[in-house]
Amino acid sequence: MRINFVLPGWSIHKPIGGFKVVYEYANHLSKRGHRINVVHPLNLFQEKIGFKKRVGIPLIKGIDYLFGLPKVRWFNISPKVNTIVVPSLKEKFIPEGDVIFATAWQTAEWVSKYNQNKGKKYYLIQHYEIWSGDEEKVRSTWKLPLKKIVISKWLKDIAEEMGEKIAGYVPNGLDFNHFWIKNPIENRNPKRVGMLYSKTVWKGSEDGIKALCLVRKQIPDLQGVFFGGSSRGKNVPRWVEYYQNPRPDKLLNIYNSCSIFVGSSWYEGWFLPGSEAMACGCAVVSADCGGILEYAEHEVNALLSPPKDPQALAQNILRLLEDDDLRVRLAKAGYERIQEFTWGKAVDEFEKVISDQK
Repeated sequence: MRINFVLPGWSIHKPIGGFKVVYEYANHLSKRGHRINVVHPLNLFQEKIGFKKRVGIPLIKGIDYLFGLPKVRWFNISPKVNTIVVPSLKEKFIPEGDVIFATAWQTAEWVSKYNQNKGKKYYLIQHYEIWSGDEEKVRSTWKLPLKKIVISKWLKDIAEEMGEKIAGYVPNGLDFNHFWIKNPIENRNPKRVGMLYSKTVWKGSEDGIKALCLVRKQIPDLQGVFFGGSSRGKNVPRWVEYYQNPRPDKLLNIYNSCSIFVGSSWYEGWFLPGSEAMACGCAVVSADCGGILEYAEHEVNALLSPPKDPQALAQNILRLLEDDDLRVRLAKAGYERIQEFTWGKAVDEFEKVISDQK
């Protein structure tokens, strides 16, 4: 089957969670014999292309002709996957196929207008993307005549509240060759806490920092370790270690060095770092951001609190710092739970959905 994924941009250096999920599907589907194109537009909207892109497009074409396109450096995309960078998402730049996937609300608008020779039209919904567009505009794309696959029950519920039918509910998988317990849970420094840092407001990093600062008033030797795609922000305390765009092996070590991993996002379609941390043996303490409920259950394998509430987040962190038996129990339960989410299972269901649709 010829399958096209249409991403909302191109990121060589900075990891993006939604892109990562698409690349995982592309790799696994290509192993199963499907012909995969992943399309990356330089210009997402239909407005005139600015000067930088007018210069950049022919430059990229020249680089592509002489040396091949620069590779995405933060994810190992299979050579069997055809990655394409195009000036825009105008139909003439899109390969023909049997199936085509929009992967963001902006790309859904384009895909809905393509001719049938681009493939049956699907929408892989990974988030309720009101952070990147007007809510009514985002919601309108959910109502387009595209077959919808969602990655979490939280998103499924939103779609059903709109009166939209879902073609498939397919939870994400994890690559357990990259995320595993290297450092035994019981042997970790119980006062070492990790967190994803982002300058994007709805990621809630400011809430996470406030929570950890509250905790440190009671636990002065608390250790913090953050990682993220941006440079270290001025609001990151000096006592916190920071790693920008860590390599996969370094990220594995960061997770395995932590006893607790904190999630502070206001809303997430899935929350990948929390699931990765669980697979590496961290006890997860997080805001209930919606999608995290796919794998995290309060008091069973994680501690959850309302979004935008640093005080409640701090109280849950303190509970684990003051009760190591609880920390170990939750970490082990989280590890067991997350093992259910394999890419093999996800791709099986993904293939079934696109094969069953008429």
